Amino acid sequence: MKNTNLYLMIYKKSILGGGALNLKQLKYFLAVAEEKQVTAAAKRLHIAQPPLSYQLKELEKDLDVKLFKRTAKGVILTEAGKMLTDYARQIVDLTQVTEEKVRKANQGQLGTISLGLISSSGGFMASVALADFQARYPDVSYEIYEDNTYGIIEKLHQGQLDLAIVRTPFNQRGLKLNYLTKEKMVVVSANSYSPQLPTSFTLTNLEEHPLIIYRRFKNIFTDSFEHYGIKPNVLMECDDARTALYWAEMKLGLALVPESIAKLARNCRIIPVDYPAWETQMALIWLKGKELRPILKEFISVIKEGWK
Repeated sequence: MKNTNLYLMIYKKSILGGGALNLKQLKYFLAVAEEKQVTAAAKRLHIAQPPLSYQLKELEKDLDVKLFKRTAKGVILTEAGKMLTDYARQIVDLTQVTEEKVRKANQGQLGTISLGLISSSGGFMASVALADFQARYPDVSYEIYEDNTYGIIEKLHQGQLDLAIVRTPFNQRGLKLNYLTKEKMVVVSANSYSPQLPTSFTLTNLEEHPLIIYRRFKNIFTDSFEHYGIKPNVLMECDDARTALYWAEMKLGLALVPESIAKLARNCRIIPVDYPAWETQMALIWLKGKELRPILKEFISVIKEGWK
């Protein structure tokens, strides 16, 4: 009998129910093959010797091969028995792995999370909270989708995402959310842009420099400047905070971005803005009324706890 044919017969009978062969028989066979004695194998399996011998005979009968040679000292594997040993280990190991993965999935310890992230979520993917979650659930994997807040929310409503990290302000209709953190707007300036910059900016100070504006906050900035009668020099508006940082790094102007994204800038100074109203907040969101898988509930719980 060829190796492939024997393997297919074993797989069909043990997994697909094509005969009397079952996983219990394979486990019994492996115990005897490893112990080289039926008596020792029975003791290891915590069963009596007669039932074990009966199962071995049934296994040989079902496969129509001799698996053992009986000797005075015990048993010796035949060539077919040696072949079956390799296949049986693969099947038993695969079954154990499958059972473990199914159990973990049911308990919320396994699965893939489709997560939407905005460009200005900064170092979220390297946060302590996420690292803690991954340490607890190492078998979880991620599919990350990046866009601006509006694009992320649209993907969520279309069913492309399980969860998302967005930044206020946004339309909360149809969404459930947990706020994660508040942060202020800051100025990002290339180190060599100007040595005369203040240690803290006021709105009036900002009027003196070309500004690079993250469009998400254009209305907030505009309302504040108009309230104080200030006409800012807006050099550029963009939809990605990383673009704003790049222009600042090129010494083209001062970027106004959330504090967390400012930390991604290279060779730049981060200068606070003395204006409390310029505050934003990140939020973990998901669709209202959607039944969440166990792993998603665990993710929400751990992230929420980690960002308190």
